[in-house]
Amino acid sequence: MVVAGTRLRNDIDEIMPGVIADRRHIHEHPELGFQEVETSRFVAERLQALGVEDIRTGIAKTGVTGLIRGTAPSNGPTKTVLLRADMDALPIREENEVDYRSVADGVMHACGHDGHTAMLLGVSRLLLDQRDRFAGTVKVLFQPAEELPPGGAKPMIEAGVLEDPKVDAAFGMHLAQEQPLGVIGVRAGATMAAADRFIVHIKGKGGHGARPQSTVDPIVVGAQIVVALQTIVGREVDPTKAAVVTVGAFQGGEAFNVIPDTAELRGTVRTFDPEVRQQIAERIQALVTGIATSMRAEATVEYRYGYPATVNDPEMAELVRAAAAEVVGPDRVIEPPQTMGAEDMSYFLEKVPGCYYIVGSRNPDKGLVWGHHHPRFDFDEEALANGIETLVTTTLRYLAD
Repeated sequence: MVVAGTRLRNDIDEIMPGVIADRRHIHEHPELGFQEVETSRFVAERLQALGVEDIRTGIAKTGVTGLIRGTAPSNGPTKTVLLRADMDALPIREENEVDYRSVADGVMHACGHDGHTAMLLGVSRLLLDQRDRFAGTVKVLFQPAEELPPGGAKPMIEAGVLEDPKVDAAFGMHLAQEQPLGVIGVRAGATMAAADRFIVHIKGKGGHGARPQSTVDPIVVGAQIVVALQTIVGREVDPTKAAVVTVGAFQGGEAFNVIPDTAELRGTVRTFDPEVRQQIAERIQALVTGIATSMRAEATVEYRYGYPATVNDPEMAELVRAAAAEVVGPDRVIEPPQTMGAEDMSYFLEKVPGCYYIVGSRNPDKGLVWGHHHPRFDFDEEALANGIETLVTTTLRYLAD
């Protein structure tokens, strides 16, 4: 039932001007997480014009879903596959001088989500045109707030997007500026990390900087805590298991000669292994309170669990890898290294087997080299065709399996 590669590529060539136009429209009109009102309206109107069925809007505030039902005969029960794209932008002021530059001051699509949304709209069009070639159902899902923890995936799942019809597998993709145009990256197992946050509140006793003996200096306590936290990964975590503990903010005091009453630390923890994740959370609590107590201060820890690790099902990853090899050639399909970045696609992959893969978009010849979340981020739009073709091929192979 899989569409012949040549025909599919010809169909993609035909729709690419529209895909690029959609991407540039979305890029020009970015919206932050859970504020994607106009973006979701644009998506819903596009889906309606294409003929997608059962379009639902307002899921987790601004999420959108729709169904594409195959019409090919089936010899048994059919499956439902979820295809996901994120829609939100970032609070960044764009520095690119392009015709489609953001018109929203201080808001920019600096991570490729405009491309993800445009690609899934293109995939929807192609699957609708080919629905006589597959049995089963494709659920397209446009998600808000990937960049804004706790994110949009979890509330969309809680709203029932994996039911009615029940989803059997999920796929998604991310444009990757660290990989060259023409490369597809697929990795089985844990591919992106869990991302947690912590805040440490330290209460000491303030006083004059010239009389430290009458104070309990929360800055000194905080400094000891920062150093001690670095020993967790270095001396307590199994060295064969990756983890990161980073203190990214240390706030306390305002004057050069005054010891403040309080100080605050903020940081992040990145892990792949759930047991290591729990171990680090417990050790941060113990080290912080122990050090503070030993230095006559008080301290509390707010530990906030964020996105879990993104874990690709091996069978689904192999399906994507085979599809990608057909699209870009086997020598252009890579196994990317694990990254400590995080993604709330992980919530979908916790519930159903699936795969989240990357699509190379870097092109130095066009000056498209700036990384994700940079104010000059932009990608080679030729990458959109590779992403579309890989996802369509994967979907058809899965439903034909």
